[in-house]
Amino acid sequence: MSLLVAYRALGLGDLLTGVPALRALARAFPRHHRVLAAPGTLAPLAALTGAVDEVVDVAPLAPLPPQLFGAEVVVNLHGRGPQSRKLLEAARPRRLLTFGPPPRPSWRAHEHEVGRWCRLLAESGVPADPADLHIEPPRVPAAGAARGATLIHPGAASAARRWPPDRWAAVARAELATGRPVAITGSAAERELALAVARAAGVPDAAVLAGPTDLLTLAAAVAVADRLVCGDTGIAHLATALGTPSVVLFGPTPPAEWGPPPDPKHVALWTGRRSDPHGTVPDPGLLEITVPAVAAALASLPARRFAA
Repeated sequence: MSLLVAYRALGLGDLLTGVPALRALARAFPRHHRVLAAPGTLAPLAALTGAVDEVVDVAPLAPLPPQLFGAEVVVNLHGRGPQSRKLLEAARPRRLLTFGPPPRPSWRAHEHEVGRWCRLLAESGVPADPADLHIEPPRVPAAGAARGATLIHPGAASAARRWPPDRWAAVARAELATGRPVAITGSAAERELALAVARAAGVPDAAVLAGPTDLLTLAAAVAVADRLVCGDTGIAHLATALGTPSVVLFGPTPPAEWGPPPDPKHVALWTGRRSDPHGTVPDPGLLEITVPAVAAALASLPARRFAA
């Protein structure tokens, strides 16, 4: 069987913004064995896309493993190059779809991440639909505390995208005051942050889901929640993929590049500043977003309607 390799050795949000491109490749190459070269931890979530047959564990910008050499088609969904392009060329594919010098498609600064990879494929002869973002909820039990709750996710990979914990606690108190239950999510490394937010807000420790939650159980929690509020981080893209109403706080990077699609279910808050998304202190623009603004945005979201 012919081999197709899609290279996107990045994180959760990167996988989810790449779903339309992965689905386009699945439609265009239905008889190929389709491999996603990405961190192995993403494999359970990648399976929910229905677009890949296998995930091969690859670290960012590390050489492809030998079993992926000589593929009939390799698609660079990782970056603009030249590093990613050169390492994929080193794997000697028969055909490489990538941004690069003409006649290849050209990289455009400040393009939305979903549209960028769909355009790469479209200009390479593979039609792609940027709206094809939905994934099915995972078939794993969801935490009871998440069902019908407002999920608050205070963490983010970089300090530049982390709103202060005391503000998250204030949002949690405002949600509780409306009668909506609240649960706090995060990674194992963010459990202390999640507990601090919960305790400052009067949310019970049992509603702190940070720690034991892996990617599938996190997705299950988002799928049954009434709404999500978070910073510009991977869980925001889970809300888009699963149809959960969301409020997303943007700081150094504008929502025009990484935000949810236009939809009344999703509100992106941004004060217009742009800075380093990997900065070591909270972005000044992010700090300009106030607790009342977030509470008002949450109040504007439609209530979730679940199937009986």
